[in-house]
Amino acid sequence: MNTDKKHIVYFSHGGGPLPLLGDPSHKAMIDFMSKLPQQISRPELILVISAHWEEPVPTLLGSPNPPMFYDYYGFPPETYQVQYPAPGAPDRAKQIVQRFEDAGIPARIDPTRGYDHGHFIPLLMMYPKADIPTLQLSLIRGLDAESHLKLGEALRPILVQNVLVIGSGFSFHNMNAFAWRPNGEPDLANENFQDWLIETVTQPSYADTRDRLLNWEQAPSARYCHPREEHLLPLMVCAGLAQSPAEVIFDDNILGKRGLAFGW
Repeated sequence: MNTDKKHIVYFSHGGGPLPLLGDPSHKAMIDFMSKLPQQISRPELILVISAHWEEPVPTLLGSPNPPMFYDYYGFPPETYQVQYPAPGAPDRAKQIVQRFEDAGIPARIDPTRGYDHGHFIPLLMMYPKADIPTLQLSLIRGLDAESHLKLGEALRPILVQNVLVIGSGFSFHNMNAFAWRPNGEPDLANENFQDWLIETVTQPSYADTRDRLLNWEQAPSARYCHPREEHLLPLMVCAGLAQSPAEVIFDDNILGKRGLAFGW
């Protein structure tokens, strides 16, 4: 594994709060998340692009102390008492909105919305002290691949800052196909898509990566793995930001299906 410290990561964040409950089908992911900070220089700010927030234009959290947003249903009562009291970063949100607008991308700030589970579940495993300011960025309604690549491209100036950018999604997200246990039946359709995804984001040329991601629906079993692409689009933002070959930093089963994580 490349020992360079990562500044951009995309990972599969698991099923709702199940990682916090010690679910055995998440063991590999839990182990990975808890060790991931060792691969990252300690950031001054964490920016999370969550698959669980869509707005008409890219939107950032603007509260200095964002509340919790428990956007999952039917889980034990204790999962609705979880807290992640990391401070927000409203001034940095304004700067990022300005970067988008300078790139011709309308953007806004939401001063009241809280951290959703695509944000706080992985960060509880990675940085449980909640002592690093965090921001959350929405997806754009319509789920257009090129729009999300352009979001990442517009964020390029933040690479000179000590910011960790996280794309929080899932490289396989067909809710009807998850095994909901540690190991499911062999799934060649998913294997083929995950292999395609690795080949795509490890391309030496960003132009080639970008072209493949723009045409992701032509990948093997694309719509089986992503009937709706919201869990893939955080990867598009990360790829547009990095514009360099990714490294595979996780390749294992989650909920009985192969899932991936990448670092840049």
